[in-house]
Amino acid sequence: MDKAAIIRILLLGSLAFVVAMAWTPLWTKFLYKFKLGKQIRNSGNTPIFSQLHAKKSGTPTMGGVLIWGTVLALAIIFNCLSILWPSSFWGHMNFLERTETWLPIGALVASALVGLFDDWLDVRGKGALGGGGLTIKHRLAIYTLIASIGAAWFYFKLGKTLFTIPFWQSFDLGWFYIPVFIIVIVATAFSVNETDGLDGLAGGVLLNSYMAYGVIALMMGKANLAVFCAVIVGALLAFLWFNITPARFYMGDTGAMSLGITLGIIAMLTDTAPFLLIIGSVFVIESLSVIIQLSSKKLRHGKKVFLSAPIHHHFEAIGWLESKIVMRFWVIAGVSSALGIALFILDRMI
Repeated sequence: MDKAAIIRILLLGSLAFVVAMAWTPLWTKFLYKFKLGKQIRNSGNTPIFSQLHAKKSGTPTMGGVLIWGTVLALAIIFNCLSILWPSSFWGHMNFLERTETWLPIGALVASALVGLFDDWLDVRGKGALGGGGLTIKHRLAIYTLIASIGAAWFYFKLGKTLFTIPFWQSFDLGWFYIPVFIIVIVATAFSVNETDGLDGLAGGVLLNSYMAYGVIALMMGKANLAVFCAVIVGALLAFLWFNITPARFYMGDTGAMSLGITLGIIAMLTDTAPFLLIIGSVFVIESLSVIIQLSSKKLRHGKKVFLSAPIHHHFEAIGWLESKIVMRFWVIAGVSSALGIALFILDRMI
């Protein structure tokens, strides 16, 4: 085991937590000062959701800036230190590398800025049908665009064409690798976005997923990617400090969109996308509940399977406390992540 890599992971993960905690009061003050609060609008399309969450209207969104802003700042700072003083201790903390972290960090920031714009549309009452930000179609189009750029980078720059099915074999997909890449990224981004609906829910599940992929990256010898995951974990922990019930602010699309897309890219970069179905089982369940609900309403003349979708809102509607739903989903995410890591190790042993 690379002891130096472990030290970097622990130090930078902890530093990310401290940095994010340090500037949270400033960002929180900014959000409240300019009244950048999430609007819960009762359009008649989601009556149960609107009723359950009416009290949350006005709570600031855009909290995801704390996460990706911290990651970006640390990446830039330590990259500069490595250029100025390459032999110094802090110079060796640099985790910015072309083959491992350029694309994940680029995707994180690019998608975060798009999500930030969507959040702004929401708080200003603009966008879809006069309010609520971008529509699902618009978001899927954006996910696809970002995923297409990532796919081109993987295929043309990194020369990646292999896709591995665990416990079976690797397949050389050729150019077909591009649509497969796009499907994985879009599906992951959509699922994470759907999970972001309760205080601390998406943050806690993402925390487990990034921890799992940090372990996987480290075991594959991708130390800088493991450090990158650790920095996200540290920033996520600081975010969760203020996001647990009752939330001081929400992640918003600037967090959910960027972290979802980046998680999918890491899964493809490590060639472990099938394991993401297990590690991110909560995301899978959430997105499937939405697909089932929409399909049922369309095919069964408006009849619903769940009282409200995604499924966490269904549990709310039948009387579960928000904190109970979140904690139980966290437990599922933790067990799923452990199982995913175990299966990954077993696959490499066979």
